[in-house]
Amino acid sequence: MPLTTKLGATLRAWRDRLSPETVGLPMDRARRSPGLRREELAELAGLSVDYVVRLEQGRAVSPSEQVVGSLARALRLSRDERDHLHRLAGFGPPQDRRVVDDIPPSMRRLLRLLDSTPVAVFAADWTLVWWNPRWAALFGEPTKISVEERNLVRLRFPVASDRGRLTSWPVIPDNAEAADRALVADLRQAAARFPDDPRVTELVAGRVAGNPRFAAFWAEAAVGRHAEDRKTIRHPVVGEVSVDCDVLTDGDTDLKIVAYTAVPGSEDESKLELAGIISAQRSDA
Repeated sequence: MPLTTKLGATLRAWRDRLSPETVGLPMDRARRSPGLRREELAELAGLSVDYVVRLEQGRAVSPSEQVVGSLARALRLSRDERDHLHRLAGFGPPQDRRVVDDIPPSMRRLLRLLDSTPVAVFAADWTLVWWNPRWAALFGEPTKISVEERNLVRLRFPVASDRGRLTSWPVIPDNAEAADRALVADLRQAAARFPDDPRVTELVAGRVAGNPRFAAFWAEAAVGRHAEDRKTIRHPVVGEVSVDCDVLTDGDTDLKIVAYTAVPGSEDESKLELAGIISAQRSDA
C-alpha cells in the first residue's frame, strides 16, 4: 500500500471516530455515520473541503508540516497519534519546545495514593518539581536550597559554580557508574526532545565544560531511559538504608515519578518507616 494511501485511510478512520459533539458541533439526525463530515474537518483544520477529499483519496501527495499539524489538532489526536500522522506524511515527530514542570491532575491523584512511600517527581531534565513528606524525610528538605539547584544531574555531576546539593548526606548507587551512565543517556534523550529549552541546553553545556566525568559519558552518545537501580542512603539518624529506586516516565510530558521501596519485612523497610516517623515528629515540634 503506498504511503499516501495509508495516510488517507488513517485520516478517514480518525475522522469517522470523532463525534461532532466532542468538537462542539450539533449531532443532527441526517448523519449517516456518527463521525465528522469532511467539510466539518476542513473547517476545523482551516483547509478546503476539496483538499481534505484529495488527502483521503491519496491524490494530495505532499501535505505541508503545517497542514499535518492542523489536522492533528482538529482530529484531537493523542501525542503518539500526532507523531504517527507526521511520519505518514514524511516528517519527523514535531519537537516540544519546553520542558514540562506542571503535573497533570491525573498524576497528582496517583501520587496521593503513594503517600506511605518516598516519592518524588522530576522533569525531563531531572529537576525536582514535587516530593512528598516521606521523600523529604529520607533525602532532606529540598526547600532549603534554591529551585535551580534541585537537579539530580547537578548533584551527580557538580561543577565549580554549583553551591548547593540536593541532599545533605550521601546517596550511593550500588553501581554508581551504571546509574550515572543511565542518567546521562536519559538526559541526552531529553535534550533531543527539547532542543529549544535553554534550561536543558545550559545544563548540558555546563556539565560538558566543567565535569570531565560527565563529558566522557556524554561523548559516548548513548540514549536511553533511566528506569531503575538500587541505592544505599546514608540517613543521619537511622543509618544506611538500602532501597530499590524505580522510575516511571509519563509518555506525554516526560515527567518522571521516582519511588523508593525496601524489601517487605526487612530491616531496611523498618528504617524507612522510622525515618518517616522521626520527620513527622520534628514537623509537629
